[in-house]
Amino acid sequence: MKVSEFNYELPERLIAQVPIEKRDESRLMILDREQQTIQHKTFKDIIDYLQPGDCLVRNNTKVLPARLYGEKETGAHVEFLLLNRIEGDVWESIVRPGNKLHVGTKVIFGNGLLEAEIIDTMPGGTRKVKFKYQGIFNEILDQIGLMPLPPYIHEELKQNDRYQTVYAKHEGSAAAPTAGLHFTDELLQKLEVKGVKIANVTLHVGIGTFRPVKVENIEEHDMHSEHYYIKQEDVDKINEAKNNGKRVIAVGTTSCRVLESIASQENGQVEATEGDTSIFIYPGYKFKCIDGLITNFHLPESTLLMLVSALAGKEYVMNAYKEAVQREYRFFSFGDAMFIQ
Repeated sequence: MKVSEFNYELPERLIAQVPIEKRDESRLMILDREQQTIQHKTFKDIIDYLQPGDCLVRNNTKVLPARLYGEKETGAHVEFLLLNRIEGDVWESIVRPGNKLHVGTKVIFGNGLLEAEIIDTMPGGTRKVKFKYQGIFNEILDQIGLMPLPPYIHEELKQNDRYQTVYAKHEGSAAAPTAGLHFTDELLQKLEVKGVKIANVTLHVGIGTFRPVKVENIEEHDMHSEHYYIKQEDVDKINEAKNNGKRVIAVGTTSCRVLESIASQENGQVEATEGDTSIFIYPGYKFKCIDGLITNFHLPESTLLMLVSALAGKEYVMNAYKEAVQREYRFFSFGDAMFIQ
């Protein structure tokens, strides 16, 4: 299967640059796999499509404000993007300009609130960086760091919390699980009143989520790895839905990837566990756990578009994307949503 089969024409003006004012008033495209129909709704209408006993599984990871702008001792300006904590105050980071930041270079951020020293060069050109500071590291990041917005967003984000879900809890992501950005506390309360069960997984989204597929045949793509965990209380809700013949609906491709990584081949049930997943889902994959997916509109030729096509069928999905372009839906992280049922 060729990467080019997942390409589509997208005018740049349809790439959402800022979040919509009210999270749950974004548009919602409903794909019914059985009827092969397409409906156009508003996101808060999702409540009409979820039934009592269904289990909504969301990713409660929290994005680190991991983009830092600082100065070398010479006064030269530099940029760091923190990828993951290696141990203690040592992090792996993308640095710019990379050719000017050698081992031993020291950088100051926030007028001295945070200092960094490059201690090693890692495979792929990233750096191992050791930080020095007074106080609590995450509080300093909150004070001086910026959200690591995707490369296709060029507008400045005025409020950091708009690139977080309202239920974000465990810090560690380099990108938001964007399907969850549409939910409000009020909408989640209404779903619970209706009898919809809400379970959490935690998958820390890596920067690899933005890396393009560089091989012609998708089967040869080397998928990036991401860390996840799921607790027993959440496992119980998911398995109860399975046992009662109710649906498990993943909020976003990250939740989907966790569930499909850990689900039993026999009955689709899951266990409390922690690990790393590099699962790559593309057409031909047989889903074990999820029965539906809430997701945003994804980049052409991306692994996320391949996952959606695996669930709903490539031709059906590509036609839906074509219709979304014609109707001027907003695309990508701050864009509109799709519900595949």
